[in-house]
Amino acid sequence: MPTVTLRLFAAARDAAGRSSEAIDAATVGDVLAYARTTYGAQFAEVLAHARVWVNGDEPADGDATVLAADDEVAVLPPVSGG
Repeated sequence: MPTVTLRLFAAARDAAGRSSEAIDAATVGDVLAYARTTYGAQFAEVLAHARVWVNGDEPADGDATVLAADDEVAVLPPVSGG
């Protein structure tokens, strides 16, 4: 299984208590399942409204997108401001 980097921004970072983590995962869905389990309900709530990108792009096959070593999966919550 490849090792990928999960990067968390804004509310996702706050909910998880960290900005990144190296994870062994085969697909985007594997990364997100790990994150939900590891970081808990508050993170899962943020994730439900966030965008997920792989290497700066939306994953072509959604959660089924296959990952390669050194890929970066980013969780980007909606931004509010004024």
